[in-house]
Amino acid sequence: MHQTKPAPRGTRTVGGHRTARRSEARKATSRRQRLFGLAALAVVTLLAAALVARGGHGGDGGTEARTRPASGTSPSPEATRTEARGRPGAAAGASGSPKGKPSTSPRAPRDSGSRDPGPKSGTGLFTTASASGGRVGHGATVRRYTVQVEDGSGIAATEAARQIERVLADPRGWTADGRDSFQLVGSGPHDFEVKIATPDTVDRLCGQAGLDTHGEVNCDVGSQVIVNLKRWLTGSPEFSGPVAEYRALIINHEVGHRIGHGHETCPGPGRPAPAMMQQIYGLKGCAPNAWPYDSKGTYLGGPSVP
Repeated sequence: MHQTKPAPRGTRTVGGHRTARRSEARKATSRRQRLFGLAALAVVTLLAAALVARGGHGGDGGTEARTRPASGTSPSPEATRTEARGRPGAAAGASGSPKGKPSTSPRAPRDSGSRDPGPKSGTGLFTTASASGGRVGHGATVRRYTVQVEDGSGIAATEAARQIERVLADPRGWTADGRDSFQLVGSGPHDFEVKIATPDTVDRLCGQAGLDTHGEVNCDVGSQVIVNLKRWLTGSPEFSGPVAEYRALIINHEVGHRIGHGHETCPGPGRPAPAMMQQIYGLKGCAPNAWPYDSKGTYLGGPSVP
């Protein structure tokens, strides 16, 4: 009988060779799967890191231009309105805009004429007026404020502070409500800041609250009343009075928001336009007016608007 000789030691049979090849293939596949898994994990890690980095970025990426709100303050309902038609997202739903998105003005105010509007941009840094004064008004609520002017705007901080102080001390102003008093301070604790800033800086600061000031108008946001330098220097084409009177309107309008007043409209042809009316967009038959009260203490208001 023919006998099959055993394979020499150290050699493999055909069946054993196939088994070895299958084992090697499985090992190679396992290595490829591990490498693919590690590569996928690395990609996911990089994507996650990129998303975190994007979410934590401040937005403008430029020189710090914001004077931070006083400690413990945050934007309040009355502190997120603007003379612009733009509204923050929280208020947009009331005027029919998609919730969470500010509505924007379909047009900017007409040019103010031949007055020099000043620079469009400044340094983004502010000088605080060292001026201070006594309390004005007899209201129990005392609101202390500082005045800050953007460097490069050409405005003297102390002079601006005294002008604003006179506006808030005027008997036709908000002290006539019997509730509110004001005090200019040069340092220390305060409730809000009045900032006079170039149009580009106004757009950036107001834009951080979702407001569209389109380089033209003012806003009240957080702890800040932000005054557009162009309006401070040129007034408004809709306002026939002197520039100093229009400055009074700016302060009375924005501070009015701060103490809880919303927008109003013309109460009737020939009557004084309310200080809380967006007079820069037209008077609707009313006469220009900078003051919330008349000399007899009568409130010069009108119908509320969103």
